[in-house]
Amino acid sequence: MIAMVSLLQIVLPLVLLVWVVLPSDSFGGFLLKTSGVGALLLALALVAQWAVIPWWLPRFYGLLWVGAIAYHFMRRRLRYDKVLPSGRWRWTEAAVGAVLLAVGLWFATAAIMGRTPPPSRTIDIANPFGPGSYLVGSGGGREIVNAHMRTLDTSVPRYRSWRGQSYALDFFGVNALGTRARGLSPKDPAAYAIFGAALHAPCAGMVVAAESSRPDFQVPQQDTVNRLGNHVILDCGDAQIVFAHMQQGSIVVDPGERVALGQRLGSVGNSGASTEPHLHIHVQRAPASDAPPISGEPLPLRIDGEFLVRGDRLKGRDWKKEIP
Repeated sequence: MIAMVSLLQIVLPLVLLVWVVLPSDSFGGFLLKTSGVGALLLALALVAQWAVIPWWLPRFYGLLWVGAIAYHFMRRRLRYDKVLPSGRWRWTEAAVGAVLLAVGLWFATAAIMGRTPPPSRTIDIANPFGPGSYLVGSGGGREIVNAHMRTLDTSVPRYRSWRGQSYALDFFGVNALGTRARGLSPKDPAAYAIFGAALHAPCAGMVVAAESSRPDFQVPQQDTVNRLGNHVILDCGDAQIVFAHMQQGSIVVDPGERVALGQRLGSVGNSGASTEPHLHIHVQRAPASDAPPISGEPLPLRIDGEFLVRGDRLKGRDWKKEIP
């Protein structure tokens, strides 16, 4: 995974930016090359998970792209009198730019469309995090930015038991450098910024289920049988809120207990089907009494009125000051 991330999020953007700096023999070729690179960089910024690599790096690439274009104008390296490329190499260069433009626009458009909530009724909840900075790793209204949406496919039998998670959000923590952990992929879950982060009730309701005995795994070990790991399911009246992959021994509520808005639930861990510490949260209708716990009708959610998608950031709240 680290090799793939490095190739797509460091090597490829830098190679493309160097290509933009190189001279073109025509204005048309220059436009195709620069627009193609710009479109692909935008698509990478919107579609990729920027958590191993700092979340702000796509913005830096954008500044470099603008700088490379400005360099051509300042150095007067553009030939406005020649519209079309000449020679096989220059036409190939222009064709590559056109392909990058088409691919980049397709993926970027699909990701932008994912910012629109699905047509189902959307549930509003409060920000459940305590102090800290958090990054959406998976979320939105299209599968290209939210991998959970594949469980809407009823033709896959195993997805039926997990269908309630179809509009889920996954959160990473973000440290001062803008990355999710100390190091690229440390084994110790405590090295991840979100590990141990406090979670609070995003609504008043009743605890339907609570599990706190599952172990927190070393990265990338996971439990694919007890997929939720340590978790809390909170019934808020018209919907259930599910928190998964919580920290062993951290949950401070019990099934049947009524909780108030902002009441402490527990902490983020690395239990269940979690390849690294993160919070999984989703909203669903209550499933039938004899059905799996996350098989209810999935519902999109907004946090503090915002429909979050991959790449969005969220600041935690100081619940202790707000609710003594």
